[in-house]
Amino acid sequence: MALLKIIHYPNPNLKIKSQPITVFDDKLQTLIDDMYETMYHNHGAGLAAPQVDIHLRLAVIDVQGGGKQKICIINPEIVSKEGDQIDQHGCLSVPRVPGDQLKRAAKLRLKALDRHGQPFELDADGILAICIQHEIDHLDGKLYIDHLSPLKRERLFKRAEKYNKRYTSE
Repeated sequence: MALLKIIHYPNPNLKIKSQPITVFDDKLQTLIDDMYETMYHNHGAGLAAPQVDIHLRLAVIDVQGGGKQKICIINPEIVSKEGDQIDQHGCLSVPRVPGDQLKRAAKLRLKALDRHGQPFELDADGILAICIQHEIDHLDGKLYIDHLSPLKRERLFKRAEKYNKRYTSE
């Protein structure tokens, strides 16, 4: 397994819509394993392929951490949502910048393929529902900050720029 490089906001590649996965080969299995390793190394609860500059409809999630609730979603689709919840958001692509509160669906039903191409459905609520919605946004070329007001987005952009100048070569 290998650590992948996470791209950071405002990298324009984060806005690219991902393509569906149709081939479930060894290369894909290695990518999934590398994404889990990268997510755990960076203390994340989820990681979408676009965050490592791979534009496929793939995300890995483990909201409990430590491999306790590993979920791989490929070509995911939310088939129903209900209720609202507000929670603090953060993102590995917007590092060291405190997230903002966002309203998301409280419960959802997800339809996706697993890492071997087998279809499954999942009912999620709480933090898992938030994480799924967050990762699917990445697959659609959206960041959580796209849901913020222009003023909040501008403040966050300035903090992200400051971080990028200080900690990365982007």
